[in-house]
This record gives sequence, structure tokens and C-alpha cells, in this order.
Amino acid sequence: MRIILFSSRQYDIDTFHQANTAYDYSLHFQESHLDADTAILAQGYEVVCPFVNDTLNAAVLQRLHAGGTRLIALRSAGSNHVDLVAAEQLGLTVVRVSAYSPYAVAEHAVALILALNRHVPRAVARTREGDFSLHGLMGFDLHGKTVGVIGAGIIGQVFSRIMTGFGMQVLACDPGPPAAPMLALGARYVALDTLLAEADIVSLHCPLLPATYHLIDARALARMKRGAMLINTGRGGLVESNALVGALKSGQLGHLGLDVYEEEGGLFFEDHSNQPLQDDVLARLLMFPNVIVTAHQAFFTREALDEIAHTTLGNVKAWLEGATRNGVGVPG
Repeated sequence: MRIILFSSRQYDIDTFHQANTAYDYSLHFQESHLDADTAILAQGYEVVCPFVNDTLNAAVLQRLHAGGTRLIALRSAGSNHVDLVAAEQLGLTVVRVSAYSPYAVAEHAVALILALNRHVPRAVARTREGDFSLHGLMGFDLHGKTVGVIGAGIIGQVFSRIMTGFGMQVLACDPGPPAAPMLALGARYVALDTLLAEADIVSLHCPLLPATYHLIDARALARMKRGAMLINTGRGGLVESNALVGALKSGQLGHLGLDVYEEEGGLFFEDHSNQPLQDDVLARLLMFPNVIVTAHQAFFTREALDEIAHTTLGNVKAWLEGATRNGVGVPG
């Protein structure tokens, strides 16, 4: 079985080779992103394994299908970058990594909160230059504050458990029924507007769907507590980036932590340090001292990478045996 992995880096090569000792598939690693121009590289590969910022629209899927591809094995949980309707029409099976170390993403969200609250990047930069003063570094106790968790799935639950350890009250917003682990933590399920109005910190852990696209827009930011903190380790499209600059300038938004960005494709996972930053919105966000942007690294732990590799290859094995494990279908 020949498998081509697009957008692959050395850490993908290492973890997939290790996991592949149990399967002995023929793995080919392609550094290029998958798009309409690079789809030709998958000619003759029955299985294509893309990453989060690869393009799998109808045109790309048609080219993959024409080249012999029959399985799209996503090495991510999200599938918003795949035209699932086109995949179904072409008879392409789409599978994903439905869960991988929820602790990785939840803990990174907490790291952003702590770094923003206690001004860690600014403090480190100062002391490196011999400035040991404290002006501008005052934070606040997390204990006794309220955190709003949008998306109470596995990652949201792990994140909530960590935050209750700080002594925070948890508000949850999720379209599904209240989750028992959240209720056990004392979380209170509320409507989105209530969560935004009452939370000192809002953290996004929901999937990107038509219903959640730009869930946090100018209106939502205006509904938040003045000076509140917003954290996004979910998907970039959950937040309307253009609305963030105004909210930060006015002080309505007090702190912003992003691990994902809606225009991150072609930018994140690459070294652009020798080039001018072409994204004007991102460039402006990076100028604010109360903003931290990390380059989609929340998933990036040894445990998560190992789980992604094992689950992906296990999905391929199940498909070869006539079953579909972790399948992704057209939303109902």
C-alpha cells in the first residue's frame, strides 16, 4: 500500500516511520502543500494523507480521484478543509484522527492564559536587557474568576478541569446535552451571550462549521466584559480577525492568545523570517503587547504526534479490511 503524506516535516517522518513498523506500508513524504498544482504528485497513490492547511476542494479531489486515490486519511481532527460533498460524489472515503492527546491542546491554552496574564514574554525580554522593574507587569489572580468554555468536547473538558484547579468558575456553551464530566466540575451551561457577558476569560474549543464560522465577531467582542481575555486554540475561522484590532485598540479586549489564525494557510508551519509579513491584520496584531500568537503548535507534543501517526495508519488498515474507522461524512 502506497501512501503519500503532504505538508510533512521531519517530525512527521520520524513518528510515521516508527508507527509504520507495525504495518510496513510504503510511505512517501512530500513537503509541499496539497493543492490543485501539487495534486499531480499523488498520481498512483491510493491513499493521500493531508494536514490541516492543505486544500481539498472539489477540483483537487477530482484530480486525486483521477490519479487513483481512493482514501483521504486526514492526520487532523478537523475536516473543514475538505469538500465532503465532492468527496462523497467521487466515492472517496475520508477518515480523520478523531482524538489525540486532548491534554496537548488544553495545556497550551492554559500556557497562553498564564503568559498573557503575567506578561511573561515582556518580562523575559526586559530581564535579558537588565531591566528588573515591574511597571506594566501586573496580572490578576485566576482564583475566583470565571472562564467561559465554548465547546465542551473532550478538549474543552480537559481544559475546564485544569481551570477549576486554579479555583475558577466554569461557564460552558455547547449545542449538545450537558456533559457529565463538566457537570461534575460544577460547570454551568449557558447561552453564548451570557457566557460572553460574564466570563473573564473566553476559550474556544469547538470545531469550525458553518454555524461556528466567525462565532467571535465584532458583535460578540462587544458583548464580552471590558478587558476580558480571548483564547483560540481551535480553528482560525472561529474568530473574525479584522474585528480584533479595533477591540484591542479600544481596550474592550484586554488580552488575546491565538494558536490558530483564519489566514494561516501558506504562513504557519513555514519560516518566513527573511521576508516581510504580507498579512496586514496579523502584522498589526503582533504589534500589541497584550497579544501572543503561536504558530498552530498546541497539538505539538510527543504523545500527540505518536497518536496521530498510529491512528492514521490504523485508519488505513481498517479501510483495507473493508471497514471505515473514524470516517467523516457530509454533515446532516
